[in-house]
Amino acid sequence: MTSIEVPGHDIVGIRAANSGPFTLTGTNSWLVGREPTWLVDPGPRLAEHLAAIEQEIARRGGLGGVALTHDHPDHAEALASVRQRYPAAAAAAARGDVDVLLTGGSRFGPLDAIFTPGHARDHLAFIAGTAALTGDAVLGEGSVFVAPYPGALTAYLDGLDRLRRRDLDVLCPGHGPLVRDPTTKLERYAAHRQEREQRLVVALAAGKRGVEELLDEVWDDAPAELRFAARLTLAAHLDKLEEEGRLPKDVERPELPGLSWV
Repeated sequence: MTSIEVPGHDIVGIRAANSGPFTLTGTNSWLVGREPTWLVDPGPRLAEHLAAIEQEIARRGGLGGVALTHDHPDHAEALASVRQRYPAAAAAAARGDVDVLLTGGSRFGPLDAIFTPGHARDHLAFIAGTAALTGDAVLGEGSVFVAPYPGALTAYLDGLDRLRRRDLDVLCPGHGPLVRDPTTKLERYAAHRQEREQRLVVALAAGKRGVEELLDEVWDDAPAELRFAARLTLAAHLDKLEEEGRLPKDVERPELPGLSWV
């Protein structure tokens, strides 16, 4: 179990031992403030991880509430266990069986919610002072996949811009290390999406139409285990081009069944 101190902030991260291609070194759960503390993303339901969270909650004088950036299992699976252990602590998210439903602009304890969709259609980031807890909107390393739903990619870029307009000195991501230069990171994330789009436009102009050949051309750096994530993001990019009237009529679209979790 790894503890992540955030210099200059009364925030600590606890990294779960659920490393993998999508979770990097594991999911980061964040505890903000004390007397009481507020938990962002309880993470996977792993006994060691839950024990570490409970120990930190006790050290910080009890739990005021639990907030979810989004409800994907690697971030939210442990929520039921935490609520059972701390029944007086409110739970908040943009959707689901929680006490408080949040939207962009909501306040929950010391946390300001920022609407950062894309990875999930109702994804939130949370601001605590000059720190942003970004979930899967921004990772400590690498890039995130954007889920294909109407308007997803444009909404994702808008969310990055909302974060960029805040006065931040650190990003506390859902996976990976702290980001100590938020402005540069956010600009790189936006530029990365724009670069992918340009490469996709060039590939389409060259006559490429099939899903696999577009992936091979534009996401040639994606390892095999992330091919599905690249497929999701390709679909989101194609949707954006279609919304803007820039997509050729004969382009093959990825088959992506069962995306209710976005």
